[in-house]
Amino acid sequence: MRPLFSPVWIGCVLATIVLTGAAVRAQDSDLTAARDLYASAAYDDALSMLNRLRAADHPASQLRAIEQYRAFCLLALGRSSDAEKAIEAVVAAEPSYHPSDNDVSPRVRLAFTEVRRRMLPAIIQQKYAQAKAAFDRKEFAAAAEGFSQVLVTLTDPDVVADAMRPPLSDLRTLAVGFEELSAKAAAPPPPPPAPVVQAPPVVQAPPAPRIYAGEDRTVVPPLAISQTLPPFRGPAGITRTGKLEVVIDESGAVTSAVMIDSITQGYDRIALAAARAWLYKPATVNGVPVKFRKVVQITVKATS
Repeated sequence: MRPLFSPVWIGCVLATIVLTGAAVRAQDSDLTAARDLYASAAYDDALSMLNRLRAADHPASQLRAIEQYRAFCLLALGRSSDAEKAIEAVVAAEPSYHPSDNDVSPRVRLAFTEVRRRMLPAIIQQKYAQAKAAFDRKEFAAAAEGFSQVLVTLTDPDVVADAMRPPLSDLRTLAVGFEELSAKAAAPPPPPPAPVVQAPPVVQAPPAPRIYAGEDRTVVPPLAISQTLPPFRGPAGITRTGKLEVVIDESGAVTSAVMIDSITQGYDRIALAAARAWLYKPATVNGVPVKFRKVVQITVKATS
């Protein structure tokens, strides 16, 4: 009887898997190298490397980082028109992103602010239309998530003035109502009582990948690229503090966010939604990106 898969075929598949993994690691290394070139003011070299990376396949979080650093380099080189197009691509892919005050110059922050102020109203209306279409299709979980994103984006400082007047002020009212309806409709019914069965033998699960933290001396902590919270609404002058814990993966993206010290129930929800869009330069151990658990101390003051 002939074997189902020949040794030669199996060897080709294994070789393809190894080469694919090597390519992903090489792309991660190139992105880190491009960031370092930008940090050392080698803008032309950084831009050339980022343009090459842009032509290859990448996870969404890496594509955002590539476009962000392309915009930084183009602005530094005085190519304002090309930089504006790169910023538009960043905002379209990740509307909540804007550069950290600690990482870029005021000129770069202003360029991002101008593009975001121009694009965010249309993006918010598009996201609302998508969430409403999901609601009409009775895809209530997707609709609830979409309306939540609309409400979070409406609190963004770059669009807060527009959010106070139509049409965005009307969308806020509608999104609040539809989010509540979607969340209730998406909630599953209580499960029936489970039958009593004999417990199966305990199988030891394989250990999960290690998540480093600040107390690990061998790890270089992550650096924030985007770590912005929405404004806190309440009586003027009130200040609240809390703590938020995020897990940052090897690409610098946030994979989970948990409020470990609450501000308020309403603010916790939008703060967690914003934290899931944060972006970092990942933590490393011996130069290799690793997962990292970070606790962020939050202090917010009411703006109105």
